[in-house]
Amino acid sequence: MALHEKNAVRGFFKEAVYASSDLTISAPKYKFPGAEMDPRHAYAIVSDEMLLDGNSRQNLATFCQTWVEPEVHQIMDLTIDKNMIDKDEYPQTAEIENRCVHMLADLWNSPDASNTIGCSTTGSSEAAMLGGLALKWQWRNRRKKEGKDTSKPNIITGAVQICWHKFARYFDVEIRELPLSPDKLTLNPDDVAAACDENTIGVVPTFGVTFTCMYEDVKAISDRLDKLQKEKGLDIPMHVDAASGGFIAPFVNPEIVWDFRIPRVKSINGSGHKYGLSPLGVGWVIWRDRTDLPEDLIFYVDYLGGNMPTFALNFSRPGGQIITQYYNFIRLGRSGYKKVQEAALGHAQYIADEIEKLGMFTLFYNGRGGLPGASWKMKDGIKPGFTLYDLADRLRMRGWQVPAYPLPAHMQDVVIQRILVRHGFSRDMATLFINDVKREIEYFKNHPVSSSATQKESGGYHH
Repeated sequence: MALHEKNAVRGFFKEAVYASSDLTISAPKYKFPGAEMDPRHAYAIVSDEMLLDGNSRQNLATFCQTWVEPEVHQIMDLTIDKNMIDKDEYPQTAEIENRCVHMLADLWNSPDASNTIGCSTTGSSEAAMLGGLALKWQWRNRRKKEGKDTSKPNIITGAVQICWHKFARYFDVEIRELPLSPDKLTLNPDDVAAACDENTIGVVPTFGVTFTCMYEDVKAISDRLDKLQKEKGLDIPMHVDAASGGFIAPFVNPEIVWDFRIPRVKSINGSGHKYGLSPLGVGWVIWRDRTDLPEDLIFYVDYLGGNMPTFALNFSRPGGQIITQYYNFIRLGRSGYKKVQEAALGHAQYIADEIEKLGMFTLFYNGRGGLPGASWKMKDGIKPGFTLYDLADRLRMRGWQVPAYPLPAHMQDVVIQRILVRHGFSRDMATLFINDVKREIEYFKNHPVSSSATQKESGGYHH
């Protein structure tokens, strides 16, 4: 008998990948290929193209998780074929999603965590839209019972993430985004009350503002809305966009009252793939009480093998991110999450302190009292020979992605640079980053940007 099968022997002598005919021509771009390709060759093409992407670990612009434990990779492999919407075929995935909902309800201090309702989503944007839709439906149902007009709903926000503008446009709701000012970098309770009327479907404080990393004072806003109700009879509910802060404050600042401890808070969204530490593709929305999610928004699907309720915008979705979210919950617990988030906050505060020591920047946010991040602007009145945009470009040459951008409405003249720190970022990496900032500042001393038109003494910078 032969020692090896003939085909097995052939496998030892495959042609060298980069000498193959498949890799001596350009990869298909505009036409569907006619013939199949050796999997090694296809893998080489795709993996090589990924080399041109930035290094996600050095991406200090994103809130999204860019490092996960090896066990998470293994779980994702195990669950790549699971469609979480098919709850009859994959009942344990459905059970794990349900466990996560109740765990989050408990984390966010629901009055009845074991009986509340919520769901996973593809991300916090979808979760936010579901929260907004529930507010609109509740307002519309109430107005119909009262025989009043339902054609002009509005929602009150501060400087929100773009998903709320999408919600307003897609679902025909006026968004009243209250502008920032130097003395009002978060939602001001009196301004919120002044903007509300009988057509206001809800107020949306952001617990971890995208632009500044600060927490808006949910409790103070709720207290002012209580006063408004006594004054004018307007009972305005709240949805808290806790995309990032919802996975930080409960562990490191449990004394901050922002969640379901406030009766006016009817729903909360959080992003599992940000500071929830899961891979990209999972968000969460939780309602305070089952009655806060209108029955009209729930659809029952019977063609998957059972009569299954669904109230997400997307239908077929991967189950792996949900299962890894559960892994993180039981793997870390409250103490583990506290340790992870405190480490991230410490690195962010270190970067903020080192940036301030450089003498040419004014800290906009120092990493304290909000998300694990830092932001700064150029000091007023100085002309260092470069803009924050120039610095961002130079840092990118070293792999660091550090955005520079103008603030929203009424503060567009102020341009800041912002970093975010996530799990997977070490103090050594923070030191390397600061050293690179110093190196690029030294570069600009020797090679100043000549165009004075790009600079303003006020510290405001524009492309």
